[in-house]
Formats: sequence, structure tokens, C-alpha cells
Amino acid sequence: MHMKTDIQIAQEAAMLPVKDVAAAYGIKEDDLELYGKYKAKLTDELWEEVKDRRDAKLVLVTAINPTPAGEGKTTTSVGLGDALSRLGKKTLIALREPSLGPCFGIKGGAAGGGYAQVVPMEDLNLHFTGDFHAITSANNLLAALLDNHIQQGNALNIDTRQILWKRCLDMNDRVLRNVVVGLGAKADGVVREDHFVITVASEIMAILCLADNMADLKDRLGRIIVAYNYGGEPVTAKDLNAVGAMAALLKDAIKPNLIQTLEHTGAVVHGGPFANIAHGCNSVRATKTALKLADIVVTEAGFGADLGAEKFLDIKCRKAGLKPDAVVLVATVRALKYNGGVAKADLGAENLEALKKGIVNLEKHIENIQKYGVPVVVTLNSFTTDTQAEYAYIKQFCEEKGCEFALSEVWAKGGEGGEALARKVLETLETKESHYKPLYPDDMSLTDKIATVAKEIYGADGVTYVPAAKKALQKIEEMGFGDLPVCMAKTQYSLSDDQNKLGRPTGFSINVRDAYVSAGAGFVVVLTGAIMTMPGLPKKPAADNIDVNEDGAITGLF
Repeated sequence: MHMKTDIQIAQEAAMLPVKDVAAAYGIKEDDLELYGKYKAKLTDELWEEVKDRRDAKLVLVTAINPTPAGEGKTTTSVGLGDALSRLGKKTLIALREPSLGPCFGIKGGAAGGGYAQVVPMEDLNLHFTGDFHAITSANNLLAALLDNHIQQGNALNIDTRQILWKRCLDMNDRVLRNVVVGLGAKADGVVREDHFVITVASEIMAILCLADNMADLKDRLGRIIVAYNYGGEPVTAKDLNAVGAMAALLKDAIKPNLIQTLEHTGAVVHGGPFANIAHGCNSVRATKTALKLADIVVTEAGFGADLGAEKFLDIKCRKAGLKPDAVVLVATVRALKYNGGVAKADLGAENLEALKKGIVNLEKHIENIQKYGVPVVVTLNSFTTDTQAEYAYIKQFCEEKGCEFALSEVWAKGGEGGEALARKVLETLETKESHYKPLYPDDMSLTDKIATVAKEIYGADGVTYVPAAKKALQKIEEMGFGDLPVCMAKTQYSLSDDQNKLGRPTGFSINVRDAYVSAGAGFVVVLTGAIMTMPGLPKKPAADNIDVNEDGAITGLF
């Protein structure tokens, strides 16, 4: 049994220069902007060269609700990409960039795991090519221009009690959730309550991930609603004349990044909205570019299928005209037993009773994806403690539900351990047609869209609204944004909005406590339960274990 840590495996890997990785996809060195030897951005010129080619097949990797047992969604995406490459398919993986917040918080790094990782993993997890820093800067430039406008006479009549735009930081920092700014003398600005969100929750992150090109990016930035004036009318970033300067900060960040897996499959890694508070998918540009360069593109959406996959299918695909050909749903025996009520410490023991109780979580996710008309392949990310009896039970269960099933051993064996899954995916792509359609039409009312997602995807009986949320949704529709899709902010740990309800909860309502329009991104954010847009650090943060030795090698980053 390999007992190496992910970071040791990654650091021992022999990487190819990124220009050699690119060459395998017909990308010339001229079409790369190099960030050192192993990272590069793809130029706008490359898109112009390839945009008329036919699209590859698109495979989405998603999962059951995450548990402390870990599902290995990124690990599976990477291993599946390597396995498809081994089987002779020209494959690209399209992933999100990790946020610094979780890196130093609970989760640790996010580059896959074991022998299915993208590298250089430390670069990817820390500053990468600076995209998130650019987004943070553009977000905070807009905030600074907004407060400056008020200080300099407030020609737009902005109501300081109705400022919506928040500052951001790519770090888990709970004390910044609610702050007071402008304290001091008259020259220090107007005193008001302010807030911070984590960078991945900034509307600019969503905009960057949904924009087609610079013109579209500037259009979307201009539509951002930053506040209301005293007449109750929206004030936008365009009204503040902020668009040009923000776009200048995002000029490079809008270009997708290319790195590689441990087995030298190309990985286009770009953007990183969280799926519990934003739309949870990598950039449209990255996915569309990858589709022109390969035969098969493997992409993933964050957290469970109730969040990431729903948003991929209802927001990203709808807005970008993408059509997924298959969905891979990742589960683990351990996570299913956890959903069946087994404590984390006891997950290693065979327990078919708990498995039968917990598999209802997987069942619900299978049914949900089938509602979009896309074929499903279930894969179990294998652990050494799993037993044959547990595998046999799950395999039979999936086949009775009309989906393919394969075991994945990519954590321990890399691409070779993913070949069984890759064959099932290829068989599905060849024999099953995708009839993808979103869950609800554009012209449905916002409350009906929310009810549709709550009932169809979460399994709720209905939706309750606090009065302020009802009022907010009414106002959004009056402003003309009723035809936008909804982006639900909900806990990732349960199908419901209560993170303690495991398995397949029934007899619950979704409680909506607020809603606001991300007019630039093109969706309405609906806040449910107790979801936070600025996480905090845990009692023992991952940061405790991170260090750099004398040779400059980083340790403890997973």
C-alpha cells in the first residue's frame, strides 16, 4: 500500500514542459503565454484558429452529497481523463482553480489525489497564474470607486443604506463578514456597514466564468448592480464608469490556463466559483476551447449533483449552448454508509444494512440527472476497506436504475485504475443518446423556478420565504430579471437546507431567507438555510501543517 502523501507523489512526478503537453493537442508555442515551464495561458488567437472545429464529446463528473469520508470527484475526473488517454482517445480535462480559503481551512488542496492529480499542485493551490488575485482586485476596485463616488458628492444619489456590492478576499476570515467602514475624520469617507465575501463568491468570478470574450466580459461587468439610489432604482458599475479599469485588471485572467496530469494528459484549469454559494463550474471559455482541441472533454461541477450538476445543467449549459453527452456520478462505499448513519470512525467495517439505508442518497442523484435527459454512469471510488459484497450490492442497485456501473481505482493506480470506468463511459457515449434539456423554461416565474428545483432536485415538499426574500424576488422581477435562471445557495452536505439531514430526506421545506440578482453573471442568487458567503477557519486549520523547507519545497499542503 502506498503511504505517500498527495504532495509527495506530486513532487516526485516528472513533468513535461507545458509546450510539449500543448503540442499533443496541436497547440503551437506561439499560442501559449508561458508562466514558467509548466503553466501557460491559452491566447485569444488560439480560439480564433479553432472555433469552427466540431465539438468533442462532453462528460460531466459530479457526485453524491459530500461527507467527511471524501468522495474524490476531482481525483475521478483526472483519473478518467488519464484512462481515456490510455485507451487512445485524445482527452482534455477542464477543471476549476482551487480557492486559497479551503487550502488553509478544512479541506486542504484541490488538485485530485494519489496517482490521479494535476501538477504542479503547489502552484495550482497557491497563486497559480494570478487569476483569483486579479478578480479580487477588480472586485475591490469597484468597491473603492463606489465609496469614492459617495465621498465626492454622490452625484448618483446612492442610498448608503442600500449598497449591495461587497468587498472580497480569497481567504476564510469570519471577522470580515460584517464590518463598519469610513470611521475617522470627514476625509475618511462616509460611515456605513460593509461586508466581505470570499473571492469565489464574488459576482466577478461568476462573470469571468460565463463570459465569452472581452466584449462580453465588459458588457457583463457594466450590468453589475452595486446599489440603489434614493428613488429605489438600480445603480450599476457602468453608471460608476468602472468597467474599463476593471476589464484592464482582468485582461489576462480571462484566458484559460493549461497544465497537465501526472500522466501528461492536458488539463485546462480556469475559474473557480463555489457550488454551494455560486454556480460551481469552471469557465465557459475553458470548456469551449477544450471541446475544440480534443475528442473527449471531462469536466466537473462542485459538490453533490444537487448543487454543481444542477447549476452546470441549468445555468452554464443553458447560457453557453453546451450539451453534455454523459454524466459520471461519483460515490464511495464509505460515504454511502455514512449516509446510512455510520459514524466516521466505523466506516471501514462492512455494513450492508447501513449501505442499504444510505444508498437512497445515490438513488436520488441518479433520478435527478435522468430528469435532464443525460445518460448516467455511476462509479465507486474504491478504498482498501471496501468489500466485494458491498460492491456487488451497489452494482446491482445501479443497473436496476438503468445506469452503467464501474469501479474506479485511480487514487491508487492512476489512469490504469480508471480503465474500467473509461470503457463504460465510451460505451455510454457510443450507445446512449443524450437528450439534454434544462429542468425549467426561462419564462417561468422566479418563485416557480425555485419551487421546481426544491421539489424536483432536493425532494422538498415546498418552499417557505421570509418576508424580505419575497419582497426581494418581487423587486427583481419588476426590474425585468424574471427570465434569468436561479442559482441556489444551499448547504452541500444534505439534499435539504439542513446539513444534518443525511440520506434522502423527506417531509421538509426549503427556507429562502434572501435573494439578489447577479445581473452581470445572468442569474438570481437565492439564499437558503444558514449558508455563508464568507467561511471561517476551523479550530485546527490546515494552515497549521503547511511549511517550506530550506530547498524551497512546500510540505503539508494535503
